[in-house]
Amino acid sequence: MHKTYLIRLFIKKVLLISLIFLCLVYIMNLFEEVSFFKDLTSNIILPAVTTFLNAPSILYMVFPFIFLISAQLFFIELIEKNELELLKINGYTNTKILTIIATLSFVLGIFIIVIFYNFSSKLKFIYLEIKNKYSLDDKYLAVINQNGLWIKDVVDKETYIVNATKIEEDNLKNVTITIYNNNFDIKKIISSNNVNISKNNWEIKKPIIFKGNVSEKLNQDMKLFLNFDITRINRLFKNLSSLNFYQLYKLKEDYTNINYSYKEIDLHIKKIISFPFYLTIMSILSSIIMLNIKRNNTQVSYIFIGIFSSVIIYYINVLFQTLGKNGTIPLDLSIWMPVIILSAITTIGLIRINEK
Repeated sequence: MHKTYLIRLFIKKVLLISLIFLCLVYIMNLFEEVSFFKDLTSNIILPAVTTFLNAPSILYMVFPFIFLISAQLFFIELIEKNELELLKINGYTNTKILTIIATLSFVLGIFIIVIFYNFSSKLKFIYLEIKNKYSLDDKYLAVINQNGLWIKDVVDKETYIVNATKIEEDNLKNVTITIYNNNFDIKKIISSNNVNISKNNWEIKKPIIFKGNVSEKLNQDMKLFLNFDITRINRLFKNLSSLNFYQLYKLKEDYTNINYSYKEIDLHIKKIISFPFYLTIMSILSSIIMLNIKRNNTQVSYIFIGIFSSVIIYYINVLFQTLGKNGTIPLDLSIWMPVIILSAITTIGLIRINEK
């Protein structure tokens, strides 16, 4: 009976804080969407719809802080109603309450990554599809699949379709560039084993040019302007939150096939896997803070401590993820080190917790 009450109370707080954050996210993101569409359409419904589609993926990123604040509110209610003392009389020590909160947080974390994340990634994908239709870059396209890298570009009313089997640093390997005129008839095909794309003026190494039934092999390099360079291509493949687990692993396989770095995908996947542990640690940390501070403190001081802790933890995460991305530390360490640090802090805080 008491266990059920504690579980229901914690879930109630998580849902309440999630709803509050969702409303805040929606309102803040709505202004951004209205600003994006203001010169493209006067339809107010479209920004409202795109905001709705994007909000769950943003909410997913703030779940750790939702759990931290939810645990605070959970203990605030128990303290204000003097229910902690009643629970102790019935055999519920602080350790037992923390165990319930930790277990529940972990279970909710699994639910979030299995159900909520895949749901939000689908909405994010639809969101990006809609935004792309209204983007000034709609005529440009770059994708990676089992057949390599594909780029569609439009320059001076000519359409360029580029296919490359591999990417090595700033170079494309085994490249075929098909150029179409305004009527989408083939003007010529350019083939080369190596193309440097460090700049928009591509350097095509000793290409073979096909025009109709005639081919010509050049003994010198040629230049060709496209709207893509290696920086832009890298930037196009950063939005991984629109992909579910299967799509992430499939994309990693495609990246491997063309020798393209899949470090970002690995980092993203490992962040998702570590998510339930992260939520659990956040709940335990918040609970320990609440059990160790003086009972006569106001609710404002509780919330301030929670926000301050959230900011510190956020920057710790950013620091280690940055170190992981630039190769200073291994990816696994960049993901799990914040969890390990927080676990160490909570372990220290668990000492003599039942005496509180």
